[in-house]
Amino acid sequence: MKNNLKFLSIALAAFALGLGTSNYVMSDTPASFKVAVVNVPKIVESSAQVKALKEENSKNVMELAKLGETAQKAIEKEKDAKKQKVLRDKYQKEFQTKREAMTKSYEKKLIEIDKSISNVINAQAKANGYDLVLAKGAVLSGGVDITDQIAKQVK
Repeated sequence: MKNNLKFLSIALAAFALGLGTSNYVMSDTPASFKVAVVNVPKIVESSAQVKALKEENSKNVMELAKLGETAQKAIEKEKDAKKQKVLRDKYQKEFQTKREAMTKSYEKKLIEIDKSISNVINAQAKANGYDLVLAKGAVLSGGVDITDQIAKQVK
């Protein structure tokens, strides 16, 4: 019983010491810590790069659709079943190759746009002395909204 009481006393003392130290360390943070928030979907929506990528992707989808129509017509014109199969395989391979190339290109450009937007956000944060930038959707309250400043630079 004495050992349990001793252990409990030591544990409570350690807890109190830890809590006090934590409060002391954190007490300086709010005065010097600047937080900004950014509405990321709004930034992405206003980005000229994203708009251009969407247009390019639409053109690529139309190109693939035309290829599909061309293939369908060519296969329907062919009367020989073996030749139809050869044509079908040829067009499927061509379609697959083009689609994969377009997908890779799209993903690469998307990564570049993400980096570009992140660089603009980081530069704006440094220029204004912000220690932390959070997505607006993750913050219930607080922080300075720098979305409009960044949207102007991203356009």
